[in-house]
Amino acid sequence: MLIRTALFIIIMTVSAAAFHEHTFAVWELRELLLERTINLWELLEQLEYVTDEQRVKVYEDIEGIRQQINTIIHQLLEHDRSQHP
Repeated sequence: MLIRTALFIIIMTVSAAAFHEHTFAVWELRELLLERTINLWELLEQLEYVTDEQRVKVYEDIEGIRQQINTIIHQLLEHDRSQHP
């Protein structure tokens, strides 16, 4: 039992250290990207039933989400370029 526990701890430590240098930062950015993508889909769904006055606000929100998505993608690419020059 002790050997299995020690082996498990060693494997987990090596796995955590062997991956990308910015593993948590990349994970966090990917989570943000997923969240923004879901927000974008929700805004696109709203276009089906909003009034003309509300449509202008939804378009502004879509543009804001699009800019956030582009920023997140740029940051992910920068992390990758710094890790793999």
